[in-house]
Order: sequence, then C-alpha cells, then structure tokens
Amino acid sequence: MSLQTHLSQLAAKHEALERELHHAMQSLASDDLRIAELKRKKLHLKDEIERLRGETLH
Repeated sequence: MSLQTHLSQLAAKHEALERELHHAMQSLASDDLRIAELKRKKLHLKDEIERLRGETLH
C-alpha cells in the first residue's frame, strides 16, 4: 500500500469519527465515556496523519 493511499484511508476514518462524534454529541442518550473515546480515537488518527505527512517532507 502506498503512503498516499494509507493517508487517504486514515483521513476517511478521521472524517467518519467526526461524523460519529457529532451524532453522539447531539444525542440525548449519548454516553460521556463514548464521546471521550471517540475524541481520543480522532486525535490519535490526526496525530498519525500529521506524523506520516511530516515523514514525507523530510
């Protein structure tokens, strides 16, 4: 798998988590732990994307 393909897949997962997080935050039945987990996963993906992009520049 090429680096660009991997980055695209990570970006797609990040956007999917963003949608899921938005939906969870709008739901009255949402669980604070679930929201925190989604935020953590989203941040982890963002960090991974930035790390990989940084490696391609150096």
